[in-house]
Amino acid sequence: MKIQRLALIGCGLMGGSFALALRKAGLVQTIAGFSASEKTRQRALELKVIDQACTSVAEAVQGADLVLLAVPVGAMPSSFAAMRDVLAPSALLMDVGSTKCDVIAAALATLGDRLSCFVPAHPIAGKEVAGIEHAEATLYTERRTILTPLPKTGIRKMQAAHDVWMAIGSHVSNMTPEAHDATFAAVSHLPHMLAFAAVNALTAQTQGAAFLEMAGPGFRDFSRIAASDASVWRDILSANHAEVLTQVAHFRAALDQFETALKQGDTAALQHLIQQASDVRSAWTLQAGNACNKASED
Repeated sequence: MKIQRLALIGCGLMGGSFALALRKAGLVQTIAGFSASEKTRQRALELKVIDQACTSVAEAVQGADLVLLAVPVGAMPSSFAAMRDVLAPSALLMDVGSTKCDVIAAALATLGDRLSCFVPAHPIAGKEVAGIEHAEATLYTERRTILTPLPKTGIRKMQAAHDVWMAIGSHVSNMTPEAHDATFAAVSHLPHMLAFAAVNALTAQTQGAAFLEMAGPGFRDFSRIAASDASVWRDILSANHAEVLTQVAHFRAALDQFETALKQGDTAALQHLIQQASDVRSAWTLQAGNACNKASED
């Protein structure tokens, strides 16, 4: 497998890491990059993440045999529309979005006869910090990447997508878009929202700043993902709001059980609830294809 031209649409952490990984593996000849910010494009050049800084999506995609769309999910519809007329029929187009149903809907509405080029993807990797400066070639190593093919996705395109992610160290799985969004609402999207809410609840209190000064490793670990990029997570939560709200209801029911036990002074019930969660967490193992979750921004 040799990629003559990679078009990187979105020169940030995820896209930059993908480009660096392909370069490290010796699988790509030329990397053309586009970001809306000229400063970001130039920084990607300086860091040798890309070889050519393009001023439009179309310029980057022209002549590319692989296109990676690594922009916030809210920016994907306009990106699809901008590349449609220059995307080669033989090209492989993938995204790295954390939601899939909305991204696929945007592709269906805009890509026209180039829809068969598209293999939706979600690498379960990342950091709580964003930006091209944090990109690294090993970001996807031993992490899971999920593909959610469309009915029109051909076997060759699917195999090519699988091969690309495998080549940079990922473990590849397939899911339906609906199953993907339901799953990640539970294990990623809701946890991020809870972390945001917990930090806001703390700092909204009169003594919040003083409380925060006393916080230790437990709070640090719990709240780590609250430092995630606000615009990225605004788009994710908005796009997958129905599934996230379903998970909110489940969480509220579980929290109610703890609240009831505390109000009633029922220490046995309280211990049971804690033990139940502790047993599940202790039994949960990070297998080779699952290891992505340990440091994932999702």
